[in-house]
Amino acid sequence: MTKKTSRFDPALTEIMSRKFSAITDQMTVNLRRASRSVYVKEGGDFGVGLVDLSGHIFAWPDATSVSCIDQYCKPTLDIVGPLEEGDVVITNDPYRSQGLATHLPDLQLIKPYFHEGEIVAYGWCFIHFIDMGGRVPSSISPSNNEIFQEGLIVPPLKLVKAGVPNHDIFAMIAANTRLPDQNVADLKAMVGALNVGRDRVNDLIEQMGRDVFLDAQTSVQDYAAARTRDALRLIPDGVYEASDYLDDDLVTRIPIRLRVKVTVKDGEVELDLTGTDPQVTAAYNVPTMGRLHPWLAVALTRFILSNTQGIPLNYGIYRPVSVVNPKGTVLNAEFPDAVGIRQSVAQRFNDTVNAALMKARPDLVCAPSSGVVVPIVLAEAESVGGNRSLTVVEPFVGGTGAYKGHDGVDVRDGSMANLNNHPIESVERDIGLIVREYDVREDSGGPGRWRGGAGQILTFEVLKDGGVVFSRGMERMIFTAWGYNGGMPAKPFRVILNRGKPNERELRKIDSLSVDKGDSVTFLSPGGGGYGDPFERDPEAVCRDVRLGFVSREAARRDYGVAIAEDGSVAASETATLRSAARPQREAGLFWHSADREAWEKVFDDQSMTQLNQALYAQPKTARLKLRRSFFESVVPDINRDGRPPLAQIMADTASIRIRLREALARLPT
Repeated sequence: MTKKTSRFDPALTEIMSRKFSAITDQMTVNLRRASRSVYVKEGGDFGVGLVDLSGHIFAWPDATSVSCIDQYCKPTLDIVGPLEEGDVVITNDPYRSQGLATHLPDLQLIKPYFHEGEIVAYGWCFIHFIDMGGRVPSSISPSNNEIFQEGLIVPPLKLVKAGVPNHDIFAMIAANTRLPDQNVADLKAMVGALNVGRDRVNDLIEQMGRDVFLDAQTSVQDYAAARTRDALRLIPDGVYEASDYLDDDLVTRIPIRLRVKVTVKDGEVELDLTGTDPQVTAAYNVPTMGRLHPWLAVALTRFILSNTQGIPLNYGIYRPVSVVNPKGTVLNAEFPDAVGIRQSVAQRFNDTVNAALMKARPDLVCAPSSGVVVPIVLAEAESVGGNRSLTVVEPFVGGTGAYKGHDGVDVRDGSMANLNNHPIESVERDIGLIVREYDVREDSGGPGRWRGGAGQILTFEVLKDGGVVFSRGMERMIFTAWGYNGGMPAKPFRVILNRGKPNERELRKIDSLSVDKGDSVTFLSPGGGGYGDPFERDPEAVCRDVRLGFVSREAARRDYGVAIAEDGSVAASETATLRSAARPQREAGLFWHSADREAWEKVFDDQSMTQLNQALYAQPKTARLKLRRSFFESVVPDINRDGRPPLAQIMADTASIRIRLREALARLPT
């Protein structure tokens, strides 16, 4: 007979939490080993979990690449209806799944786990597939303006029914993707991982009993919620507001503002997204369905897990967090908005939350990271067999922000998804390119007493004619990661075609870039923001940064007031002179933004943007988008001009632009 126990038994809760995690760890290992995709085997862009009967994650692997710990499965399960043993549900539909899938390349599978004829849990997994069809190879393009352009939409269906694969669905997916064999193989790997989870769940029930298994699903979440409240009580009660920007939506050059009001009260946090800009006619929209999607809580999750050890990874972490998430913003997309670049929007929103938290606890929060995850994809011309050869060259990232007492992490920004580097040897084997440069980007991290983490450089040369480079998620080209408390902003993202050659060309955001044999493309990712006055940095630390290639000699003098002698040591006397000279400084406790952002906000302040967005929200969707564009073009006529100079330059005549702003605000419909 199974011994019954309280679901709040702390010892048993800890034991079951570890056992749950071990099951998901084994599912993770099996999926990675069985997959054929570089995204899975090298990058780690996949996830697994155990789901309770209400549709929430109750177990998550300890070592995972993805930061979103709850995937809400109930809407998908409700659509499919009654399940029987051996079923596997599939979907990639962001709208029908209500945000379980966030864009079409993320295929989701759910399998019910039965015990004695009744469902006791579900297994869940996803893989980011390199291609799901659509308008462009790799499926994702920032200029897509509706989800139908982004690939094959798979509504919630049974991929496997009572243990029998539905070969029609496998065939449909294969026929609509550019990598049919790889995709079918990965689907089978996912089913295999779910079967491993089923077997281990049955083993656990055999060992601990069904009642203990079911009770523990609740108790581990209750425990996580209680520990989360303890962590959130480190934030003083109050209201903290902040904003940040995406550079533009590629279709226009108009920045996209993300805004948040964070209200904290005794370990409970509310995120109010009111004031965030409306959705755009491009792929920069997040399908959250108006709820607290885990993509909105990544910054809070980092804070919680960094300040309280041993919290089980499950939905309980999100229970103390609520959200006000108005319909129609870029953070709450409406069908059929394109959503392919949703990660860039979510990442910038979490930088915004990070800024609000820094106002509350700057000693526990870092300056913003590079703010980019850029999957760089190369597609070759069609092969004889008719299939397009394509691969992900690198999930390109930068450095993390500095925080009190510590430099940022160089070239390993895992703030949204801790994806692994793709080995150069594997990439060069898979497609016609050669990597010419792969290194740390000098001077990219924001200077500070604690330096922002450095970005990186990647240059590859194309070996065949007829190629196309896709590089979504390029951001921080204008609105760079800011510094704090005297720390300086990081350097912006840059992309250069044929650097060092007569036909060298600086690029802005890439939609698709045609390349031929001999062309080279150089990506330079941004660093993280600096923290504290850089003239207070230990001169020996600056000297070490120069020796290792993180900081140039010129930047050591200019930004840190440190002179480096010919032998590579600190020139103490000259350093003392440099550090005694007058220089630009920022008031303690404030942010140091890029020149472009400062110029923008001298005109478009919070009050003006709140008034504009209130007027826009009141309009029908199609009218809203046209009105927003005409508004900014009337205030800054050069905003969308081809070859436009830097934002700070076209915003230089602040007085005249503010006059046009007042006139434009007065013309808004009421």
